[in-house]
Amino acid sequence: MKDKIVERVVSKYNERSELGMKKYNTTLEDNNLTLVEWLIHLQEELMDATLYIEKSLSKLNDKSLNDLK
Repeated sequence: MKDKIVERVVSKYNERSELGMKKYNTTLEDNNLTLVEWLIHLQEELMDATLYIEKSLSKLNDKSLNDLK
């Protein structure tokens, strides 16, 4: 039996990989960035993630306030 959630995530990874290859004309495996460059990329992605979380929380807070009215 396969886990549908895992299958969806794997599919999204594959889609993201294809998009990245089109955009950067290389695979992640063949990309020769330095360790510092990889860490900067990771830091930027994590900073974006915190922004998405903050936006989502503000939407939830707005919805919660509207539900009280």
